[in-house]
Amino acid sequence: MNKALKKISIFLLIGYVGTGLFLYLNQRSFLYFPTPNISTPYTQMKLQNEGESIHIIVLNKGHENAILYFGGNAESMAQSSAEIARQFPAFTVYLMDYRGYGGSTGEASEDGLYSDALKLYDTIKPKHKHISIGGRSLGSGIATYVAAHREVYKLALITPFDSIINVAQEMYPIFPISFLLHDTYDSLSRIQEIKSQTLIVIAENDNVITRERTEKLIDAFDADKLQVMTIQNRGHIDISSDIKYYKMMQDFIGEK
Repeated sequence: MNKALKKISIFLLIGYVGTGLFLYLNQRSFLYFPTPNISTPYTQMKLQNEGESIHIIVLNKGHENAILYFGGNAESMAQSSAEIARQFPAFTVYLMDYRGYGGSTGEASEDGLYSDALKLYDTIKPKHKHISIGGRSLGSGIATYVAAHREVYKLALITPFDSIINVAQEMYPIFPISFLLHDTYDSLSRIQEIKSQTLIVIAENDNVITRERTEKLIDAFDADKLQVMTIQNRGHIDISSDIKYYKMMQDFIGEK
């Protein structure tokens, strides 16, 4: 190997290792995008869990049946609250600000969000006959976790994935992602523990979660427990602006 080629190889190796180290040290800044604390006219509640204060927005308080909704990694629960309240008037809906988001303290992590979600479920369970869960994008991983560990009436997963490892590996194919990530959200491994009827909603033009990632998840479900629906001509971000988006979930959960 001549000196010039050797220098290039060393330069590329340093760049590769440096980039990998940067991704490792800053990985959560690529996964979580905390939203500001915005006031809403709806009922608020606080959960104390593991030394953190978790902010919950409660919509349509006082109904027999409830929905827990876990949003995307950059979704503001405060900004989503009015439309969700309007679309599900016959359900009490609970929106959880992730750690570090909105009115919640702390920093987001997979274990922390799982713990908070279970704490919320256990807190509200005595108040409701049935609890359904919805999760969008990152929130689908949290919803899947809760459904695998608690009794859930209906489970709706919007633009879900099999695992964050596989999603990230597609984005950064030259790096050993499985060795770098702290938070994996391995939904695929939990499917067989889920007993509830499940709806998966796909965005036809999703450029964040590829179809392969969702198909792997779909294949793991028992066919008699699963409905799969695709919203045409919509992407990962604008899927909720389609008129069919809420209609699909209303029909599935039971809201007419």
